[in-house]
Amino acid sequence: MIETLTMGKLKWHHITNPTEDDFDKLRKNFHFHPLDIEDCKSINQRPKIDIYDDYYFIILQYPNFDRQNKFIKTKEVKFFWGSDYIITIEKSPWYVNQLFNEFREHDEDVLTNKLKTTDILLYRIFEKLMMESLYLLKKVGLDLEMINRELFGDKQVSIIERISVTRKNIITVNTIFKPQLRMFHAFESGQIKGFGDTDFMEDYWGDILDYYQKVWDMTEDHEDLIEGLSKTFDSMQTNKTNEIMKILTIISSIILPLTFVTGFFGMNVAFSFIPDGSTVAVWVIFAAMVLLGVGLGVTFKRRRWWF
Repeated sequence: MIETLTMGKLKWHHITNPTEDDFDKLRKNFHFHPLDIEDCKSINQRPKIDIYDDYYFIILQYPNFDRQNKFIKTKEVKFFWGSDYIITIEKSPWYVNQLFNEFREHDEDVLTNKLKTTDILLYRIFEKLMMESLYLLKKVGLDLEMINRELFGDKQVSIIERISVTRKNIITVNTIFKPQLRMFHAFESGQIKGFGDTDFMEDYWGDILDYYQKVWDMTEDHEDLIEGLSKTFDSMQTNKTNEIMKILTIISSIILPLTFVTGFFGMNVAFSFIPDGSTVAVWVIFAAMVLLGVGLGVTFKRRRWWF
């Protein structure tokens, strides 16, 4: 269903979960290129901007958490940008839909004075999407702080899972924004002219580029931090494993000679120096084993093989 918001001479058409009827209306009323319509039907398109004589077609991607608020997924927003209209297309209601509803609650005259060109309207949409993306990245940063605090705790399995999830989310954000930086450099440099005063909009496009640069810098910082936390955690686990193996080796080294003694004297062999039926031999052998075990323990302690 196509919803329309009128602001003087400008119109904002918003489509959520487009149907074939919606695409037919776009073909008939705006005569868009057939390939652009096909791109609107597809999902997981790479971000791009197609330039035509009378309109621009833009595909952008932004991060969003899934329903469990755990993994970051990619959300696509498609734009048709003309001199007196903006058409936005979303697969499901999202931030653009929220902004559309917010604008619809405003007085038309107020919006007309604020949004005099489609360039400004498009800037407001981009700004909304980037502010939400920054908020999402701050949540990722909070997850990293929690992992850092709990790194030396006893919930090792949980930390492994959280490090893996956070690393995946950071890679997803990196993949989303990296190809779009070049596109908004073209906006800021004036290569993409728009339909209003190019010099006037240069600062606004530069502001969006600043948002992208900030997101990119935060993503790189998060990436370095998660790699550092991961290496620290791996080192801790390796050290813990080495300590366990060290303890087991020391215990085995003490038990091995004692096992030999019990095995040797446990054989049914008669010893000429031990009277038959005497229990003295048992206590002598037991004392010798205790002394041997204590001696090995002291030796390991002096050599600092023991804690």
